[in-house]
Amino acid sequence: MKIITQPLATFGRYLQLMAKVFSRPERLRMYFKQYVKEMQQLGVDSIGIVLMISFFIGAVICIQMKVNIQSPWMPRFTTGYTTREILLLEFSSSIMCLILAGKVGSNIASELGTMRVTQQIDALEIMGVNSASFLILPKIMALVTMIPVLVTFSMVAGFGGAYAISFAGILTPDDLTYGLQHSFKEWFVWTSYIKSFFFAFIISSVSAFYGYTVEGGSVEVGKASTDSVVHCSMLILFADIFLTQILA
Repeated sequence: MKIITQPLATFGRYLQLMAKVFSRPERLRMYFKQYVKEMQQLGVDSIGIVLMISFFIGAVICIQMKVNIQSPWMPRFTTGYTTREILLLEFSSSIMCLILAGKVGSNIASELGTMRVTQQIDALEIMGVNSASFLILPKIMALVTMIPVLVTFSMVAGFGGAYAISFAGILTPDDLTYGLQHSFKEWFVWTSYIKSFFFAFIISSVSAFYGYTVEGGSVEVGKASTDSVVHCSMLILFADIFLTQILA
């Protein structure tokens, strides 16, 4: 029975926290300064790892498609076509957000968890500040704002990796370009953006919940950080299945 009641209780606490988070801000100027700071910390600081991982993954996908799928019986542009579909439909949104759940999610959970165990959040509450809204809402808004930028960088870097492999002689750049353009559907790009918005909310809100509600000391902060990454990853995968069915 505990297996059923405990997740329901956790979900109820999560909804209560989100209701507190999305209550009316007290001082918009204060929230805006925090929002800009979080965009830098959660979004801009993640561009480097997004570019690096996407570049190499784009190159690996291109190699795998050429080696394992390309054959004399298939058009030469098949490698570019399948590389584009994988990057647009899954990697640049779903897989990249799974990677960001590890970097950004653990960052959010550990930051809020440390503030909780050092009683900084209690101090804000004593001063009459809605600590949940002040600390969590800018993180959610910042990550949701920066996600399209990160997804765009991921797409561009992935295609850049594929072109790097083509110039290395795996296939010709002309065949790759034709494959990337063949039967292109603009909706696939929008699908990637729409899915990433949901994933950004999951990463920011779930990680903030585990950090904000931590109890104990530094050991519990580390456990909350780990739990946030695990649960964010699971929820992203479940949401990916659901959204793919709707947006397909």
